[in-house]
Amino acid sequence: MINLDRRPDRWRRVRRELDRFRDRNGERLSSLVRRFSAVDARYMEAGPDLSVLIPTFTLADQLTVDPNPLLRIDAEARAREIQMTKQEIAVALSHIEVWRLIADGDVPSALVLEDDVFMGYGFAGALERTWRSLDHSQNGEGFDLLYLAFNEVGDVAPVAPGKSLRHLDSPGIWEASGYVISRDGARKLLDALPVFGPIDLWLNLQFERMNAYAASRPIIEQRIDEPSTNSYSVLPVLSQVGVITREKPLLPTAKQLPGPVIAVGDIDTGLTALGTALSMIGYTCLSDLDCLPTAEMEALLVGQGDRAFNAYVNIGSLDADAIDQIAATHPAARFIATSGQIPTPAATPNQVLRLTPDIKDKWAALAELLGVEYPAFPYPSTLDTGMRTLGNTAPSTFRHANTNLAFDSGPWILPEKHRLPGRVVLEADSPDPHVPAPPHIIWTTNSRIDERIWTLRDDTFPSNMALFTPSNVTQNDDEVRLELRAESAVVRDLTSGAIASVAPYRYGRFRAEFRPSKVRGLVTGMFLHRNGPRQEIDIEFLGKDTTKMLVNVFYNPGPEGTKLEYGYRGTPTVIDIGFDAAADFHSYEIDWQPEAIRWLVDGEIVYERAMWNPTPIPDQPLQFNFNLWHSRSKEFAGRLDAKKLPSTAGIRAIEIRPALGTDVRPHVRFSSDVMNC
Repeated sequence: MINLDRRPDRWRRVRRELDRFRDRNGERLSSLVRRFSAVDARYMEAGPDLSVLIPTFTLADQLTVDPNPLLRIDAEARAREIQMTKQEIAVALSHIEVWRLIADGDVPSALVLEDDVFMGYGFAGALERTWRSLDHSQNGEGFDLLYLAFNEVGDVAPVAPGKSLRHLDSPGIWEASGYVISRDGARKLLDALPVFGPIDLWLNLQFERMNAYAASRPIIEQRIDEPSTNSYSVLPVLSQVGVITREKPLLPTAKQLPGPVIAVGDIDTGLTALGTALSMIGYTCLSDLDCLPTAEMEALLVGQGDRAFNAYVNIGSLDADAIDQIAATHPAARFIATSGQIPTPAATPNQVLRLTPDIKDKWAALAELLGVEYPAFPYPSTLDTGMRTLGNTAPSTFRHANTNLAFDSGPWILPEKHRLPGRVVLEADSPDPHVPAPPHIIWTTNSRIDERIWTLRDDTFPSNMALFTPSNVTQNDDEVRLELRAESAVVRDLTSGAIASVAPYRYGRFRAEFRPSKVRGLVTGMFLHRNGPRQEIDIEFLGKDTTKMLVNVFYNPGPEGTKLEYGYRGTPTVIDIGFDAAADFHSYEIDWQPEAIRWLVDGEIVYERAMWNPTPIPDQPLQFNFNLWHSRSKEFAGRLDAKKLPSTAGIRAIEIRPALGTDVRPHVRFSSDVMNC
């Protein structure tokens, strides 16, 4: 049984599952099981030994096991390299080490299980029939591999009528969560090293050299009530090439988290990183402020549940007396100190944690305090911001009417009644002279598109019914044109154009002179974007009404590589700009700063958002993008008017003025306009 050290609950649960069955001698199967301490992706720092595992595979390898009618195994698929995730690497290394134990052991075969399985209905009888069929089907040859848990995805031979077994002659079996492997089979797999790609994919590519079988149906299954902590490297690639054609709402699952969480400590002891970490777990966390808004403070002290936040890190107005009162009024509260002691004697030992800088595994300490799953992403290493001031500046007003559309719900989006009443005032530190700043770009039609600065996209995304191709981006003396046309591609019936900056930017001003398309169903977008974590700042024009500009922000917390990519609608707002944008070229700008985002039209600020109004400000490096696409959602963009194709969006100028480098560190700038806490 492959089981992580930090998941004793899974080990206990599988032992209970095995307690349901006995062997021929009457012994419970749990007495036969041996636990293998799984390789943990959390603690892998160095890359794998390349003689054991090569952490890449190709799209062609994927399609060999799981063919797709929209894609071909061609030179392009063979050249498209996919980097395995750390979780996939750890799973593969765990299985390899188990094979070593079996190859060097004294039993002829062993059942290998992952720790998220259960025995399906009729398991005992089905296993007996399968094993007997295996004895009769080997023709004097020993078996190497027998799948008991699997999903059929490829060209797998059907099961003969009345048979409990089928021989595997070709790839097409996903999963490696429950299989029997013989000692000789384990040795064959070890002789075939290195593994490349996810372990279940690689096993398929070994069938031609092995005597491999599968039961007629899966008799061991993976639990659907246990969320997987694995991260699958192929999914983003399948989205980009257009295989994944439906995008379901990806929204965080509401979790019962203990709280409120109160964290205190000295500067430069990890407070800002702790605030980010709590957000990554799913807390709505307010951090690094000199005081709480009056209504929030009162609700927190008296124990009311109708608060904007459920975690508070480095808040100046939460002194020892306030924290003691919170301990008395909130039995589920948790208290964390990054230095010194927790300033409340009222808390019980299981409510407090000293998370000092010398603690190496901060996730483990937090997970134990909060009773949550150990996160699948790295703990943040953000430098401390310091305690900032919340000014009492009234929200800005603009002459252009704006209307909020339906927002996503989630821990990083505040409902309107809870938004901060003032503005957190920040500025950026000086850049690190050793880190080169991204380029200041001034582009007009007088110069050609420089491939060192711009990428012509050749991909798509699930809700886009067009495939981006470089040939749909053209340039003349007047403009760069992105053209969307009815043109059959392998994965789409439409093609279009998109460009993106090669360099990412963290804060700055992003301006373009452009003219959007005026065709129903089409969307012209100018935006900043990233995945891992997903953060995005948008300007979009919907062809069904180009007198209105849609602005949007998507926010997920965490440092580079955090696989939080929630968001379906985002937080969209429609602004009536007072003219038809498709009639001529106009200037549009996103001014993205640490404390606020402002949207400008022809140099005039038409809308802005401050921190936690309604989301935090995106804080990770983002790429600048421009595209023209057809939305799958008729509700969003309208039904496509195909008679008006081809259609174009034109760009006449782009200017990008980075704030500093991608490593800027927001810090306090005290304001004289301070709230009375």
